[in-house]
Amino acid sequence: MSTGKATLNMTAGTPLPLILRFCFPILLGNLMQQLYNMADAAVVGQFVGTGALAAVGATGSILFLVIGFVDGMCSGLCIPLARSFGAGDETTLRRCLAHAVYLAAFFAALLTVITSLLLGWLLQVMNTPADIFNDAFRYLRIVFLGIPATIFYNLTAGILRALGNSRTPLYFLIFASCLNILLDLILVLGFRLDVPGVALATVTSQLAAAFGCFLYIRRHYPMLRLSREEWTFTPSITLRMLLSGLPMALQYSITAVGSVLIQVAINNLGSLLVASVSAALKIHNIALLPFNTLGAAMATWCGQNMGAKNPDRIRAGVRCGMKIALVYSVIMGVLLFFAGKYMTLLFLRSADPDLPLLLENAQAFIRANCCCYVFLGTLTVYRFALQGLEYGPLAMVAGFFELAARSTIALVFAPVWGFAVIRFANPTAWVAACILLLPAYFTVMKKVRKKLQEHG
Repeated sequence: MSTGKATLNMTAGTPLPLILRFCFPILLGNLMQQLYNMADAAVVGQFVGTGALAAVGATGSILFLVIGFVDGMCSGLCIPLARSFGAGDETTLRRCLAHAVYLAAFFAALLTVITSLLLGWLLQVMNTPADIFNDAFRYLRIVFLGIPATIFYNLTAGILRALGNSRTPLYFLIFASCLNILLDLILVLGFRLDVPGVALATVTSQLAAAFGCFLYIRRHYPMLRLSREEWTFTPSITLRMLLSGLPMALQYSITAVGSVLIQVAINNLGSLLVASVSAALKIHNIALLPFNTLGAAMATWCGQNMGAKNPDRIRAGVRCGMKIALVYSVIMGVLLFFAGKYMTLLFLRSADPDLPLLLENAQAFIRANCCCYVFLGTLTVYRFALQGLEYGPLAMVAGFFELAARSTIALVFAPVWGFAVIRFANPTAWVAACILLLPAYFTVMKKVRKKLQEHG
């Protein structure tokens, strides 16, 4: 199979160095992506004010609901590509690619229309504080109109990663991050566009990264150039792609619904607490990047080796993934427990009279989460392993466990104990998901081994 020089075949070689080699560019890319998200928050927090920071932060759970669906959908659509690549089946690879493009275009149009129509209602349902409502609305309106750009990038980057090329998306994300920071400064400080300015900068940067990945694929992957016959719409392939993409998308969205409920509970406590949690989440989200990266590696690893019909190699890779997750959980947990509070100063004004309270709340949130990263690492490894094995619906069910946990805290305990219990919502959800995912993975692996042995 002719491939680009950056392609990584994960069906042969020692698991640990292969996984780390695959993860490192994705991690740097995620850091770059997070960098321009942080740049948005830092610019509005330092140059516009705490209210603007709270407005952007209050949109986080809604963004997770929608953009999480997009990320999950594109990642899921690319799993059959990874499996076809592992099997050396170029024809099926190209046909799956065509249907991934069809479905991505459909969901881009659908989500843009739905989110544009429901935006005001969503913010009202979330009890967004009145003093930040308008800024939150303006920010989300621009980001949601840019959903096609987000899908464009996630699909093209996902295609490259399905083939083991995790380096190229990194290069374009580095460019996009630098562009985003530059545009933040120009639009906010130069043109005084405030919150809408950072949204415009984000969408423009994503579009630039998407075009970069697309042009790279066109030039370096001739095996992905489709013939007219391969563009033919086929219901059976569409169903396969949907069964891979939708569960992963819904898994993110189900998790996000729980986050929305938690955000509502936080919003009810006022914009000051919203700002505290927004700053804490910026640090928390950076800490989560290696977990997200490891998840992408597990999905590609399991997909390629499932195509190669090698269950022993699948197990070896998952074991390596768990070792990486455990080591990182301990190191990052200790770091954030002692230093997380000071990191949030990047997003908070030192002259703010409420700074001591803001820092106290941010520290409480960070510590409640970082002490439980081992559970997050565990659920990430096993959830994405199931996705890579194309058992997406089963992995999706774990999202309902997370939703139940977050909903219970938001609707039952938060009205009584407030922030004291809200900060433990994420750890509780992680534990709940692990209760399902651990036995599910080992049961599935028994089925996979038996199936592959029967079909030789």
